[in-house]
Amino acid sequence: MHVIIVGCGRVGSQLAESLSFQGHDVVVIDKNQDAFRRLGTAFNGITIAGIGFDQEVLKKAGIEQANAFIAVTDLDNTNLMAAEVATKIFDVPQVIARLYNPEKERTYQELGIDYICGTVVLADEILDKLIPGHIRHLPLMRDMEIVEFKAGESILGKKLGEIELPGVFKIIGVVRDGDSYIPADDSLIEKKDIIVGVVKKDSLKLIQKFSRSKLY
Repeated sequence: MHVIIVGCGRVGSQLAESLSFQGHDVVVIDKNQDAFRRLGTAFNGITIAGIGFDQEVLKKAGIEQANAFIAVTDLDNTNLMAAEVATKIFDVPQVIARLYNPEKERTYQELGIDYICGTVVLADEILDKLIPGHIRHLPLMRDMEIVEFKAGESILGKKLGEIELPGVFKIIGVVRDGDSYIPADDSLIEKKDIIVGVVKKDSLKLIQKFSRSKLY
C-alpha cells in the first residue's frame, strides 16, 4: 500500500514508522525539514519538505498512485485543505484527517472526510481505521520495542515457543476473550488471540508474518 502522511509530529512520525515497518510504501511530508528527525530506525520510506496541500509536492510524493492519505499536522485548516485536495482532485481511495477544533466537525462531515477528533490522538487510532489487525509497537529501550498484534492464520494452533526467535523475539503475554495472562511456552495459539512480546528493533519485519494484518 502506498501511503502519504502530511505532518511529521508525534502522531505522524509514529504512523510512518508503523506503516513502514509493516512493509508499506510511506512518504512523509512536512514543511519543516527538522521534523523528520523524529523518524526512527524502523522508517525506511521517503521524506519531502513542503506544504501538504501543494499539488506539485503531492505529485512528487506519488499521490496519483496513493492508496491512503493521512493529514495529521497541528493545524485544522491545513489538514482540511490537504484532505480536500487528496479527495477531490486526486481521488485517493482512503483519506483521514486529524481534527483539533470540534466546532469544525460538521465541516468535515459535510465534506465526507473521515477524521479523528481530539487534542490527544494516538497513532493506533488512525492505524485501526486504516489497517485492522495491524501490529502496534512501543519503544522500550534504545534497541528494543514492545509489540502487540492479532494472531494470523499462519500461527494458529502452534505453540507460543515455536514462534519465538531466541535473542530476537520473546512473547510476554496473551490476551484472549478480554482476559490477559502470561503464557507457558507450550500454550497453543487460538483464533483472535492478541500476542504481546518484546522484539529487537532491527528485527521488527521478521514478525510481520505472524500478524493478521495484510500488506497491499
